[in-house]
Amino acid sequence: MAQGRGSAGGQVTVVLGVAVLCLLLARVAEAATYTVGDTRGWSFNMDSWPRGKRFRAGDVLVPLASFFLGGGDGRGGAVFKYNRSVHNVVAVNAAGYNGCSTPRGSRVLTSGKDRVTLARGRNYFICNSVGHCQSGMKMAIVAA
Repeated sequence: MAQGRGSAGGQVTVVLGVAVLCLLLARVAEAATYTVGDTRGWSFNMDSWPRGKRFRAGDVLVPLASFFLGGGDGRGGAVFKYNRSVHNVVAVNAAGYNGCSTPRGSRVLTSGKDRVTLARGRNYFICNSVGHCQSGMKMAIVAA
């Protein structure tokens, strides 16, 4: 008997394709969104906030969630809201974190609506407004 368009071989290929797609989508769906500082938001004495949390590469940080300020951004997470005339978020290296300094080439976020996706390994963040980092407005996060 000749195989036609609806053959079992073609159906198996479709089923395998759908299964692979589901696995890929499940991996993307694993990324979590964290509100930095929880209800306090991005603030002073942040070094203890990451304790007890299990971060993974691809997780998203969003300080001070917009559900307190009215509305999200349509991407499943809240928008990072902060007073941009007072604070910022700077992604730094270990030396920048330890010395509360902004190394050349550091990513400085100043929009007041920032989302940060974690990279695998150590991720360091500070506020480089005068005296803020020294007052504890910094945090280090390790993402698996």
